[in-house]
Amino acid sequence: MDCGSLSVALTYSAFFGHEKGAFTGADAAKTGFFQEANGGTLFLDEVGNLPIETQQMLLRAIQEKRYRPIGAKADRTFNARIIAATNENLNRSVTEKRFRQDLLYRLQDFTITVPPLRECQDDIMPLAEFFRKQANKEFNRQTQGFDNSARTAILFNKWSGNVRELRQKVRAAVLLAEHELICREDLELGNTREYYYPLSLKTNKKEEKKRIIQAIEYARGNYRVAAYLLEVSVPTLYHKVKQHNIKRRDKG
Repeated sequence: MDCGSLSVALTYSAFFGHEKGAFTGADAAKTGFFQEANGGTLFLDEVGNLPIETQQMLLRAIQEKRYRPIGAKADRTFNARIIAATNENLNRSVTEKRFRQDLLYRLQDFTITVPPLRECQDDIMPLAEFFRKQANKEFNRQTQGFDNSARTAILFNKWSGNVRELRQKVRAAVLLAEHELICREDLELGNTREYYYPLSLKTNKKEEKKRIIQAIEYARGNYRVAAYLLEVSVPTLYHKVKQHNIKRRDKG
């Protein structure tokens, strides 16, 4: 259930349903989300957007495990797992009196914090490649990947909009790209700072060792990210590290 998409007037019916003839326009009985989720899971998306006027009735239903559809003569019970998600700081919302503290306590028996995309570097390039291939099919394009400048920009952009923003930028880049490899300019990342990045390893051994060390340091010890920057596979990077007797540094 998208808690931000319903008006105050419709929320009660959406949660708990109504009986036929309960109000003008109720030509048929409606099953609410609580009844549909009985025995399963009810996912409350963007719960921070739930109107303050409806939070009390949600609290009561969750706490007592019972509700009454509009027009019904008796309460109904339910047994469902409640999962709530939000991108807001609900503690701040409580302070600003936009969210009930007692409802927050009821919902946060167990909290899972989903980190922003920029903190999940191992996931960024696989997602970007997935969106690129998806856009290729959708737009009938033939891009083959990202060049080094694009990979670096993708890996170290802030991605304030997380996965949605990454998807939008990659889709647009697939449309804009004039070559097989998408470059940094195609991504249109605005005034993103210019990051230094190593180029390929096609150079002499002394310079190769230097670039490997730079890539590993730049990637904060994350070998998968360093491999992306150097345009080599992770096994190849490990082989090169051993070959050059480079001391490993765990990511952190």
